[in-house]
Amino acid sequence: MSVAISPDEPKLLDDLLRQPGAGPRPGGGTTPFTLLGSVAIDAVLVVLAGLVGFRLRFPMTTFANLRDTVLYFAPGPMRSHLVFLFLYMALHVLAGLSQDLYKSSLSRSRPDEVILVARSVMIATFLGLAFVYISGNKTISRFAVACTAVLSILALSTWRFICHRYQKKRLAKGIGVRHVLIVGAGKVGQLFANHLDRHPDWGYVVQGFLDSNQADDPRILGDISDLRRVVRQEFIDEVFITIPSEREIVKSIVLDAFQLRICVNVIPDLYDGLAWQKPVELLGEFAVRVMYREPIPEPELFIKRLMDIAGSAFGLLLLSPIFAIIALAIKLDSTGPVFYQAKRVGRKAKRFRCLKFRTMVVNADAIKDVLRHLNEREGPFFKITEDPRITRAGRFLRKYSLDELPQLWNVLHGEMSLVGPRPHPIDDYKQYKLEHLRRLDVTPGITCLWQIIARGDPSFERALALDNQYIENWSFLLDVDILLKTILIVFRGNGQ
Repeated sequence: MSVAISPDEPKLLDDLLRQPGAGPRPGGGTTPFTLLGSVAIDAVLVVLAGLVGFRLRFPMTTFANLRDTVLYFAPGPMRSHLVFLFLYMALHVLAGLSQDLYKSSLSRSRPDEVILVARSVMIATFLGLAFVYISGNKTISRFAVACTAVLSILALSTWRFICHRYQKKRLAKGIGVRHVLIVGAGKVGQLFANHLDRHPDWGYVVQGFLDSNQADDPRILGDISDLRRVVRQEFIDEVFITIPSEREIVKSIVLDAFQLRICVNVIPDLYDGLAWQKPVELLGEFAVRVMYREPIPEPELFIKRLMDIAGSAFGLLLLSPIFAIIALAIKLDSTGPVFYQAKRVGRKAKRFRCLKFRTMVVNADAIKDVLRHLNEREGPFFKITEDPRITRAGRFLRKYSLDELPQLWNVLHGEMSLVGPRPHPIDDYKQYKLEHLRRLDVTPGITCLWQIIARGDPSFERALALDNQYIENWSFLLDVDILLKTILIVFRGNGQ
């Protein structure tokens, strides 16, 4: 099979392939942000281990001794030990970098990681003791250094074990998994898929194959020309090509992946020079050549999640009296529960229960189809200005968007964000077209660009364009700007 390449595409491909790979992956490599975090945690643990080791050697040491040493650099064994300890910490970090301790690897077992930790600590210990010997310093206790080494190995290994357990639990819940599409359903493709299936703790979920010659396989989602459709429908994060000899196909897929902003990897070959100087990573037993990797703004996403946690927790605490007043008003106004729980579609089409204060009669969902002919929105939206299902208390809550406040719990739980495309009901999602699925690449939010720019616009296409604009131009400052403008709009009482 050959794929036609336009005259402009070779230059675009050359520019694309000159870009260095970026962004984290479970299979190997790390970002400067995760590297800095890992190094910082290791450094803190080594210092703590050193302080405990010194305390074991000198049991009479008090916190006042440590304070005086740090603040006034008071003379004594602790001063020498602290100076050595900071040197030891730096040596451990350098040794860890040399041993690839801070580079994640799926093929690395927990015992292998403990061995790497022990090796880095022992290298640092021997270099540190050599420095002590050369300097002729007699005040540094060898016993304290030995205790520091043993405690460092225990602390660093335990920390990594806790991290792996936490990551495993997240993956079991579907958090952080990578959806994989394999191009080529031949022998190599099947072996690679089975390899990933046998290791769910790696975080890869094989959605299916693209292949033009294996139509009898139930996991084949289409042929190679269906790449764009399948990537959107299955919310693909990474593409693995297992037919590297098809050079034109590889070039075409790399171009599409760049435009779709997904990662593309090849079970390697040299491709007439196409993959020269491209990094090779081990994914279990498979060598994978990284052709293109979409950069992931991990520090910004981490800050966004911190803002979500802090903002939702503070909001729930601060607004708890208002919650009580609203709950009382709802109960006095109509029969039924205080909260309305409805299935919504989140990131990558994952279903979750979205919380709101009930603003409609109890059987509102049951009569929705009866009223659908009165819908004032275009596309997969349903909205009626004078909706007969809304209660008296509900109209006030909607006017000031107070009914959305319980979604702070969804934000705290990680199902939503403070800012992001609004989550749609299941029946609206079922009306999506292929191009609408792009909005599900990110976590839905309580507020978004549409809320502050085109809240009364009935066009779904306008809302979709604003969602895509948000996704393409996202930044932490944009979230802050949207939140501030949302607060102003809420006070105006323009909700429906």
